[in-house]
Amino acid sequence: MDHTRHTRLSTHELNAETLEGATIYGPDDEKIGSTSHLHGSQVVVDVGGFLGIGAKPVAVPISNLEFMRDEDGDIHAVTNWTKDSLKAMPEHID
Repeated sequence: MDHTRHTRLSTHELNAETLEGATIYGPDDEKIGSTSHLHGSQVVVDVGGFLGIGAKPVAVPISNLEFMRDEDGDIHAVTNWTKDSLKAMPEHID
């Protein structure tokens, strides 16, 4: 996927309603998780599992994810983290 053609979200668009369910892509466009919800200035990302079952929630700073909208209007984010590096983080508990 060519993310250079996607529109970056503005600061006021970085809210729970807009970001919930967004796919998170790591290096080489690997799907590494999806946004569960916001927790303060952090995004809780569900990593692993299948269709949300068995996924591990981890909290990451929103500043470490670049959220954007593709040509179809779908929201997603890119990061330098891999699925394994997110899985190694402590589990987020609300």
